[in-house]
Amino acid sequence: MVLIFCVPLLISAITGLAHRLGRSWLGLSKDFGRVMMTLHEGRYLGEWMIPIYVLAVGLGVLAILATGLVLLWGRSLPAKGTARQVHHLVAGVAALPLFISATTGIAYRLGRNWLGLSKEQAAIFLSLHQGTYWGEAGRPFYILAVGLSVLTLIGTGVTLLPRRWFTPTPTAE
Repeated sequence: MVLIFCVPLLISAITGLAHRLGRSWLGLSKDFGRVMMTLHEGRYLGEWMIPIYVLAVGLGVLAILATGLVLLWGRSLPAKGTARQVHHLVAGVAALPLFISATTGIAYRLGRNWLGLSKEQAAIFLSLHQGTYWGEAGRPFYILAVGLSVLTLIGTGVTLLPRRWFTPTPTAE
């Protein structure tokens, strides 16, 4: 299940980072922002697929987060300097921001597309999703922290998967 969400989650993390940091720190154009949001929301799949894509990726994040926290619960810290320790530490620190980002991203998109909320009505969800509560100067740092956490968790998580998942099975001839 985890591997199914790696590519869309990777795309969402990278484009979310590129959108916010590109617009906030590099002064990139609104056109650049629109392209990044097209990728971030899965708009390239078609307008009707946007809420389904966001829901699927968001629920995937929540499922991975839940299973990861269950695995983390009650365990001691792994050996120092290992991918497992990095994964363990980043997951513990990033769990709440990832939960907030996933739930508010889902709420914003489903509220706008399926519940007919106006931009003003759904603004609270987008504000929470983007970490606007950290202020205009803090918001890019929040996005950077969440995005880098996702990239780190994907990178370390893939290294923790059983090797047999990546080796082809011999075929009988």
